[in-house]
Amino acid sequence: MKPFNPRRAAIEARINQGLRGQWYAACAAADLKPGKPLGLMLLGQKLVFWRNDAGTAMAVEDFCPHRGAPLSRGQVHEGHIACRYHGVMVDGTGTIQRVPAMPECALEGRKALKAFETHEVCGAIFVYMPSPASPAAPPFAAPAEFLDPAWASFLCTSPWHVNYRYALDNLADPMHGCYLHADSFTLAFGAKQDLMRLETRNDGFLVSRIAQAGENFDWTDMVVTEASVYCRLDIPYPAAAGPGGVFRIIGYTTPVDETHCRVFFWRMRKVEGLARDVWRFLYRAKLEARHWHVLEQDREMLEAMDDDARQREMLYQHDIGVSKLRQLLLNRAKAEIDFETATGPEA
Repeated sequence: MKPFNPRRAAIEARINQGLRGQWYAACAAADLKPGKPLGLMLLGQKLVFWRNDAGTAMAVEDFCPHRGAPLSRGQVHEGHIACRYHGVMVDGTGTIQRVPAMPECALEGRKALKAFETHEVCGAIFVYMPSPASPAAPPFAAPAEFLDPAWASFLCTSPWHVNYRYALDNLADPMHGCYLHADSFTLAFGAKQDLMRLETRNDGFLVSRIAQAGENFDWTDMVVTEASVYCRLDIPYPAAAGPGGVFRIIGYTTPVDETHCRVFFWRMRKVEGLARDVWRFLYRAKLEARHWHVLEQDREMLEAMDDDARQREMLYQHDIGVSKLRQLLLNRAKAEIDFETATGPEA
């Protein structure tokens, strides 16, 4: 048995919990309704989201500074979040604005909670989870497709009872498509034998099948930057899928805690004009249910795996994308832990 190594244990725990200093998808924008707070857990931390009077998403710790009641059970008042227990009002900076039960209370004006920066784009709200090394949020670097009006998109999001690392591994593994999804509308084609190639890039890597392209889920572009991790992949579409080009997926995975995550997938097609309307109608009427079926196959398989399956797995050549992704996450976690060890976790 190997002797206990505190640094190694801290690094492993950090990867399991989720890396800090990153932007994460928090919820669909439609889920954050005006006047209603929304409580969410990210990276094991409870946050409350709401929209201020300008409609901007706010986020602070889900904790009333008075007695610790969850602010997510309160209400939005004057653009602030008001605790339902005693009415204490907190603004989007985490500062106590009013204590209605006691005018001119000494608590008013005190910054009592951590606040989190948010960014809304392409139908979703992202939140920055700071780290001691990167306490201030860098500008949100959106995938190019999010900002190009030529891309029509639908966002689907789902909770999975599995550590987020398994969901990321699944995305970095194109070879599973022709097996797990062999009965699907688009992934039933192509060879079931191949080799994989890995192309390292400045912002991550591309893993792809060597002998096949344009037949199945044949490649994944994993974007791993200092402030975000997401994937891009294309699914070839038959003529029966309607007008437009390839079916593109942009995927983010958000850790909830060590055994839960939430996945966010934008289903996109570059199509304009009347063809865009036809595609959107066809998607809602017929294709969406098929795509959910594929996503459920992934969820059911991953949730059936043991939490510690990685401790006994035996990887082979097809897993070069999985190995590369894990190494990048490991390097990031090492840097975080070493910084905090040198400066203290609250630096």
